[in-house]
Amino acid sequence: MASPEFEQRELRTVKKRVFRLGLAANYGIDEAGVRHALERGMNYVYYTFKGTAKGALKELFGKGAERDKIVLATGPLLGWFGGSVRRSAERTLKRLGTDYIDIFQLQWLGVTAAWNEGTLKELRHLKESGKVRALGVSIHDRPRAGKLAEDSPLDMLMIRYNAAHPGAEREIFPHLERRNPNVIAYTATSWRKLLKRPRGWDGPVPTAGDCYRFCLSSPHVDVCLTGPASEQQLDDNLAAVAKGPLSAEEDAWMRTFGKAVHG
Repeated sequence: MASPEFEQRELRTVKKRVFRLGLAANYGIDEAGVRHALERGMNYVYYTFKGTAKGALKELFGKGAERDKIVLATGPLLGWFGGSVRRSAERTLKRLGTDYIDIFQLQWLGVTAAWNEGTLKELRHLKESGKVRALGVSIHDRPRAGKLAEDSPLDMLMIRYNAAHPGAEREIFPHLERRNPNVIAYTATSWRKLLKRPRGWDGPVPTAGDCYRFCLSSPHVDVCLTGPASEQQLDDNLAAVAKGPLSAEEDAWMRTFGKAVHG
C-alpha cells in the first residue's frame, strides 16, 4: 500500500494539501463521475469550459468552507493578449461562484498562449488582486520550461512527462532547485500510446495506472493529471496509485517499454 507521503503532497504555492492524482474532467467522464472523484478524495481539479466539472464544483464552492479543500487550476483557451487572459479569469470566477482561482495558467505556451508584456501584466494583476493565488503555464518546450523554472514569476509548470518522453529529467527537473515551482505532469499515457503493444514487443504492456505511478514516483512531480472516461477507469487508476511508487524493476521495465513506444 502507498504511504500518505506518496499519495498526498503539500502544494507550496497555494498552501494546500492535495491528492497527487489530479482530475482533468474533459475526456469523457460525466458529472456524476466528477462527484465520485471528489468523494474519493481527489481535490486537484483541472477545469476547462468544455469539461463536466462545473456543476459539481459550483455546488461544492457554495458550501463555503468546502472551497478551501479544492485546488482549482484553469486558464484561458487562448492567451495571446492581456484582455483575453483577464476576461477568462473573470468568467471562471462567475461561472463557478468562487472568489478566487488557485492556479491560473497560460495554456500550451508558445502555441495557444504568449509570454509577453500584456499577458504578464494581467497575470500579475490577477494575483495581486487576490483573484488568483498562483500563476502557471502548460508547456511542451522543455528547454524553455527549464529557463522559466529558474527565472520567472511562475509558481507552477504543467509539463509533458511520461515513460516515452522522460526528457524533463534532463531539461527541467535540474532547474527547479533555485525557485522550487510546483510541477504538474500530464500526458502520462502519451495520449494512450503507452497502453498499446508496439511492434516487436513481446513483454507485458502497462496499464494507465502504471503510467501514473511512473510519473508520481518522481520526487519532482507534485501532481499527475488523469483524464478518465468513466468512473470505472477512475477507480482503476486510484487503485493503481494505492500500490505506491514503482519498484526499481518496474521503473526499468517502464523505461524500456517507453523507448520501444517512442521508437
